[in-house]
Amino acid sequence: MPKLRKVSGEKVIRILCNKMGFRISGRTGSHVRLSKTTSGGRIGTVVPMHGELKIGTLKGVLKLAMVDEDEFSKYL
Repeated sequence: MPKLRKVSGEKVIRILCNKMGFRISGRTGSHVRLSKTTSGGRIGTVVPMHGELKIGTLKGVLKLAMVDEDEFSKYL
């Protein structure tokens, strides 16, 4: 089972947009909003543009995005 590790906000956005179908829907200061429309409705999350996201912060971003941690960690 792959483990999550500390990554930059920019890398998280790249993975979510390029591999998981999200798109950038806005930006406020150092935070970027991502969204994706599915058959069940709209899913959104907010990613802080920090040099390194703590693992707890990354888990929160993935929980809001309804993305499985193992699925995400395959692209790290």
